Amino acid sequence: MVTTAAMQKYPNPMNPSVVGVDVLDRHVDPSGKLHSHRLLSTEWGIPSIVKSISFTNLVSVDERLVYKPHPHKPDKTILTQEAIISVKGVSLSSYLEGLMANTISSNANKGREALEWVINRLNAEIEEFAASARGTMRNSMAAAAFVEK
Repeated sequence: MVTTAAMQKYPNPMNPSVVGVDVLDRHVDPSGKLHSHRLLSTEWGIPSIVKSISFTNLVSVDERLVYKPHPHKPDKTILTQEAIISVKGVSLSSYLEGLMANTISSNANKGREALEWVINRLNAEIEEFAASARGTMRNSMAAAAFVEK
């Protein structure tokens, strides 16, 4: 469920700055681990002082998230998250890198909330599908009983 939610994490109301996701590569290695390399397109608010100084801005965030089953609690998942931030072509790049690091750090909880939001949505869809299937089966059984009479 966590893997499914992670692949469907965006868009979500917790982090509206992500406006697009492209899967560059996705494969399962021989040990059964899923690897997904995705490109996220974002629209981040940059302080107006920085916008007025710089004519070009290239911000690259290489983020790695690793999901593993909890070793002692099979119903829990451990997430390890790290990010490498590079700002090129902009004055005050160290300032922007620090700003991005703080933003990414503060958004970590939003990411967890987003996963829980997706999992709840998936569980609701599963329950809705199951209820629909039960209703279809009841209707079919009722129709079959009616035909037999």
